[in-house]
This record gives sequence, structure tokens and C-alpha cells, in this order.
Amino acid sequence: QVQLVESGGGLVQAGDSLRLACAASGRTFSGYTMGWFRQAPGKKREFVAAIRWSGGNTYYGDSVAGRFTISRDNAKNTVYLQMNSLKPEDTAVYSCAATFGFTIPTMDYEYNYWGQGTQVTVSS
Repeated sequence: QVQLVESGGGLVQAGDSLRLACAASGRTFSGYTMGWFRQAPGKKREFVAAIRWSGGNTYYGDSVAGRFTISRDNAKNTVYLQMNSLKPEDTAVYSCAATFGFTIPTMDYEYNYWGQGTQVTVSS
């Protein structure tokens, strides 16, 4: 059974950095795409970034490109989201997701497995 467990959220000030981690377990993830999504109160879930487990190809949402970096550590079965130059509008619950396939989906319904989410709050 696939399990995704996020960690690293917290309260930071605008301009600060934060690194989220998603520990994945339950299967071999080669052939999977791992994604990060976020959802702010009253808003739809938004695609943040994704990475192909094999090959490391990445893709970013427009609102975070150039500030956030997604990466993975094969030995630790963990995906990271390094968030720099944080803004108050980055405040949201950030969730890790996984799907099997050879593309990099950006819609949440294309992902089969989800973590419980971690809160990120950026104060101005």
C-alpha cells in the first residue's frame, strides 16, 4: 500500500525559505511521477511542481517557477520541495501526490495517491 507522509511545514516570514519533504513507501516508485499541490482556504487545489522519479524531469506551476525547486532522493525514497522567496500568497496546505505513468500530470484528478498535507503559513 502506497503511503506518502509530508513534513516540514510551518510559519515563516515573507522572503524566508522552507523545505518540505514527502516520504514515500509501499512500493518501488520508478515509473511514477511525484507531485506537490497546494490549497488555500476558499480556493481550488493548485498544481505546484512535479518530478519523474526515473530521469528526474521536472515541471513547475507558473506562480512558483524560479522560486521553488522539486527534487528526489532515491536512497531515502523522499521527494523535496525547496521553497525560496516565500510570499504571503504561498500560504496553503501543501500535499504530496503520486501517479504511475510517463507524463507529468498537472491536474489533481490524475494522481492516485495523496499524503495528508502540511500547513505552510507565510506572514507579511
